[in-house]
Amino acid sequence: MEAVLFLEKIAKDLGLEYQKVEVAPDRVVTILTWRGTDPRLRSLVLNSHTDVVPVFKEHWNHDPFEAFKDAQGNIFARGAQDMKCVGIQYVEAIRRLKAEGKSFPRTIHLTFVPDEEVGGHKGMELFVKRPEFQALRAGFALDEGLASPTETFTVFYSERSPWWLCVTSSGNPGHGSRFIENTAAEKLHKVVTSVLKFREQENQRLQSNPNLTLGAVTTVNLTILNGGVAFNVVPATMSASFDFRVAPDVDLKAFEEQIQGWCQEAGEGVTYEFHQKWTEPRITATDDSNPWWAEFSRVCREMNLSVKPEIFPAATDSRYLRAAGVPALGFSPMNHTPVLLHDHNEFLNEAVFLRGIDIYAHLLPALASLPALPNEC
Repeated sequence: MEAVLFLEKIAKDLGLEYQKVEVAPDRVVTILTWRGTDPRLRSLVLNSHTDVVPVFKEHWNHDPFEAFKDAQGNIFARGAQDMKCVGIQYVEAIRRLKAEGKSFPRTIHLTFVPDEEVGGHKGMELFVKRPEFQALRAGFALDEGLASPTETFTVFYSERSPWWLCVTSSGNPGHGSRFIENTAAEKLHKVVTSVLKFREQENQRLQSNPNLTLGAVTTVNLTILNGGVAFNVVPATMSASFDFRVAPDVDLKAFEEQIQGWCQEAGEGVTYEFHQKWTEPRITATDDSNPWWAEFSRVCREMNLSVKPEIFPAATDSRYLRAAGVPALGFSPMNHTPVLLHDHNEFLNEAVFLRGIDIYAHLLPALASLPALPNEC
């Protein structure tokens, strides 16, 4: 809750409207609002999340919550890239624009959501279904992207669907000294083999086509194996858990049928269940049919920013916004920066951070001044 108090202070400092929405017990969405001059127009939503993943301090060179800056200007902190940098860049760009006496036709909402790092199920997923979200009248959203090691910034217009799948295999138990037939392990092995064969096919497809990026193919990793009680007891059940990230152009019905086929081919007593299954992938247009993209890319060209549209390889809260009918781009203005989100010694250079504020200070006026669209007149 310290983050919520911090954001309340920022709202008072900047003269922004402030709202808290508890979407689940102890899960608060904080909204800071800069009112536009034309209430007929749809708003611009700038989203970020307040939670971070855990740290293992023994692997860090500096205290991960100290925000230590070294002699090269690198700021080491958990969330330095993911994505406390972006949330503060939004705030500082607005601070600069308000200090310059600027105002814009469209309202700008800054939303700070909890729970993104564990799927957003007690955060954005609930928030988009509430009347407080509808009251924002969102027309377009910016959310997090990724760092880029090169000069080019990546901009994400869609993302893969997370499918977290647990396969359970049942078979004959018995003494570990015997050749037990039709065991849970044998059947589970068949499923694992089928899944890893598919994994290799997708990897080869990615490696053989230089036009593809990671987000354009489906990945899967075996992440958990469970089963057994003793060395000398053949278990009656075993399970394997998989993290699938399904590309947005995949036929999801056909893909689940493929999973069913792998389980059926392994034999009787093999079942599966989903612990997470996103089935509403959406794509935000990145051509002139989308006036928001046209304006975003125009500003980037004017600032001589090289941008590359891609499909986000993991999952963010953008998927909930897109599914709610709000076009969204994932964009974190961090180039010449190694990708270190969730890693030990996560850092962002102060020069890159400050340039990000400059970028938003140009983007926000353009997006918040986008002329009325046909559905707004």
